[in-house]
Amino acid sequence: MADTNKQAPPQNVPMPGRRGPRGPMIVEKPKEGKKTLGRLLQYFEKEKGMVAGLLGIVVVLVACSVYAPRLQSEAIDRITDGQFSELPAVLIVMLILYGINGASTLIQSLLSAQLSQRIVKRMREDLFDKIVNLPIKYLDTHPHGDIMSRMTNDVENISGTVSQSLSSLVSGILTIIGTVFMMVWLCPQLALLSCVTVILTIFASSYLSRKMKLFFRKRQVLLGNLNGTVEEMVTGYKTVVAYNHQNKVVEEFEQTSDELTKVGIIAESFGGSMGPVMNVINNIGFVIIAAFGGYFAIHGIISIGVISAFIVYAKQFGRPINEIAQLYGQIQTAIAGAERVFSIMDEQEEDKSGERGMDGTKGVISFRNVNFSYVPGKQVLYDFNLDIYAGHKVALVGATGSGKTTVVNLLMRFYDIDSGEILIDGVNIKDIECAKLRASTAIVLQDTVLFSDTIRNNLKYSNPQASDEEMERAAKMSNCHRMITRLAKGYDTELTESGQNLSQGQRQLLSIARAFLADPKILILDEATSSVDTRTEQHIQDAMVNLMKDRTSVIIAHRLSTIRDADFIVVLDQGRIVETGNHEELIAKQGRYYELYMTQFAGNAI
Repeated sequence: MADTNKQAPPQNVPMPGRRGPRGPMIVEKPKEGKKTLGRLLQYFEKEKGMVAGLLGIVVVLVACSVYAPRLQSEAIDRITDGQFSELPAVLIVMLILYGINGASTLIQSLLSAQLSQRIVKRMREDLFDKIVNLPIKYLDTHPHGDIMSRMTNDVENISGTVSQSLSSLVSGILTIIGTVFMMVWLCPQLALLSCVTVILTIFASSYLSRKMKLFFRKRQVLLGNLNGTVEEMVTGYKTVVAYNHQNKVVEEFEQTSDELTKVGIIAESFGGSMGPVMNVINNIGFVIIAAFGGYFAIHGIISIGVISAFIVYAKQFGRPINEIAQLYGQIQTAIAGAERVFSIMDEQEEDKSGERGMDGTKGVISFRNVNFSYVPGKQVLYDFNLDIYAGHKVALVGATGSGKTTVVNLLMRFYDIDSGEILIDGVNIKDIECAKLRASTAIVLQDTVLFSDTIRNNLKYSNPQASDEEMERAAKMSNCHRMITRLAKGYDTELTESGQNLSQGQRQLLSIARAFLADPKILILDEATSSVDTRTEQHIQDAMVNLMKDRTSVIIAHRLSTIRDADFIVVLDQGRIVETGNHEELIAKQGRYYELYMTQFAGNAI
């Protein structure tokens, strides 16, 4: 049962950088890039050997790719000069060089993939370990989709950047340096003329990239709106049909779809123009090299082989510039993703301190002057005092937002109180080891949580050491044994995600059986029978009579029929206790409980 006093989770959380269909990376810039990059590089320190090996392979690869055109130039010059006797030696060296180049490329790919997976594996493990140790407050106040996105999308962005960008960035820089050196060495004049195409390349790629980012970003926004419209229509289709809003929904969809089509055409046009524009610039470069190279060759400044080498170098020089320009956006997005990941890692973990155990616990619970607020300035519980005796069945009732679930959250140490104290057998729960406290307490929530596993493993989740006989006994006590045995594979039946292959009532019965199997000192039922029919509810109530013996039970219920036999009923209103007593006493008082009861069962308008 959700408590309305809780802080609403933040909305519109920005998603990490992502790539649109045939589009550029939508760049998300980090807030503290240098600091985040420094932390990210710490993950590389444990892989120093692999990083050194990767950089060494990159150097070999660049050396081969830079020197190969020079050998090609020499081979052409040998042919034009008729020096055929020296040609085989040059060709053999070229073959060896290209062989080393191919092997180095393969090794580079393997090392890059292995390095990225190792680093991301360690980062993912650190992040997951952090998430499972975060306080409930963090998960309640942050969108679950955003947390999952950091585990998947952000970490994958980092993985892709590590596997592609590290070697590509080093390779690109070294290739540019090596290519410029070779071009200047072969012919400084022709090298200077080739810079014209470099300037054109930088200008064109910069202009087109800005336009592409603008329209692809807009397209992603519209695509998200379109998907949201479809999801909302499908989810609420019965309501759409019931109110005859089909035509209106279609109009809204077509409006967004038309706008998306227009923006998509412009975005794809800019995206598709990048290749042809770069080809035109490269061809201009080839024309410059051919024209001026021919002129220099006629005047004996360079040989024909040098012209051939320059054509290769010109192409080889432009490619790394484009790659580095694209890598910059990827690196920025990866650092932004790492920043989001590290922001979770920097969160304070749940306080699980405590030295006392729960051995021999009777289950006497006391709340002493407890004040609590989820959000500062918006108090939920006011000077809350309550004594729950061992083995008693105590019910908490009241309107939504009165603080019923909050009491349970505090008892389980999901949240820390602002002031006051909570005692179990006279011991402050802050002094009890958190794991021991929760191991001695079983809770059944209104929203059932079952895992994609067998029914057997789901039931034993609360007590892995339980025998099959104990498991079946718990199932029989909760009236779900017969339901389980009727399934094709019985207790070995595989549940789909969240147990969607069972009805809501069946899932609730399984969660109750799981709690019973834990054999807890304290049992908490938070609207545990809200999703079962009346007959099943009666079966559960009959079973609870035996199961609650010698066990302190706290029940949160809106259905007052489920707590009529409670030893003690506590009526809450806006965080304060307004009435206490058993059912008969509260009815006789004709106070707040009487109003709730008459509203539910007598149908009176209060």
